[in-house]
Amino acid sequence: MNPAKGAAAIERLATVENVDFFVGGMGSGVHLAQVPILKKYQKITVWIGAASHQAEIAMGPDADWYFHLHPWDYQQGEGYGVGWTEIVHAYPEVKIEKVFLAYEEGAFGTDSYTSYIDLYEEAKRGEGSWKEVLKEFKGASFKSAALGGGDYRAMLNQAKAFNPDLFIWAGYDADAIPIVAQAREVNFQPPLFVGAPPGWPADFGKNPLSNNVILYGMWAPTLNEVSSVAKHFYDSYVEMWKEEPATYFAPLGYTNIYFLVEGIKKAGSMDKNAIIEALRTIEYESPLGEVLKIEPSRIIKNQGFKYQKILQWQNGKQEVIWPLDLATTQLVYPFKFGR
Repeated sequence: MNPAKGAAAIERLATVENVDFFVGGMGSGVHLAQVPILKKYQKITVWIGAASHQAEIAMGPDADWYFHLHPWDYQQGEGYGVGWTEIVHAYPEVKIEKVFLAYEEGAFGTDSYTSYIDLYEEAKRGEGSWKEVLKEFKGASFKSAALGGGDYRAMLNQAKAFNPDLFIWAGYDADAIPIVAQAREVNFQPPLFVGAPPGWPADFGKNPLSNNVILYGMWAPTLNEVSSVAKHFYDSYVEMWKEEPATYFAPLGYTNIYFLVEGIKKAGSMDKNAIIEALRTIEYESPLGEVLKIEPSRIIKNQGFKYQKILQWQNGKQEVIWPLDLATTQLVYPFKFGR
């Protein structure tokens, strides 16, 4: 989570290790510091982190060598609007009109907030994916425990006063348990309690406070029930490591490498331009339960996945709620502590 170290690592890999490709990634703040170094060397980069659209702006439209697989923040926001609208139609008892976003004060969180403001303005005009389910919106920032914070009570009391139908927090895995614990402490119990970090603590599902918490993510182990590709990845991972993947970055990381290798194979050489063109034509049925296909986003030419999924912790497991055609169980509603 250190931008200077992240940038220095790219510089070292390019000049000392002389690598041919850059892959991986996670935090937006770190990636913003890495972008100038990546642009200096212009090696083929297949990145699976950094949701902030500020990273896309920094990269610009001319980086043909840059492939970004993780959905951008504005794509995620659009997708959640599609998902919640479909859920409201599928579950008549679910009501969503008031939405509260709690966001960590760094690049990831603040850009998520900016994206929701844009979505709210669209909804007020009767446009966009949130137009049916976003009538009122409010947000408040917090300092993430990953960056030295950890007291969320002021933000939670603001949310409680707003009384949202849908509460979302956008932070990091270190925030997951204390946010829920402090919500219970201040008696804040929204009907839909959603966490949107890029990864969750490995043991979060074992905590009783996790039950019926909703999360946004790209994958869950229960996808095994509806996707043979997801099941093959999961079984192979457990066989190799003797434990299940902790977050969606495991299957996304696998997809990262598999996609690049398939591009090299399809190009038939290590020629940079040939590999770029090959990667643009690949359609890979991934362990995330969906096909990876490269298309332009707002700025860059090579964007991969567009939306995340809506999941829910139920009895220690992440269950898929949306997309509805990949659902592994029914939504438990409303959220209540101890339910």
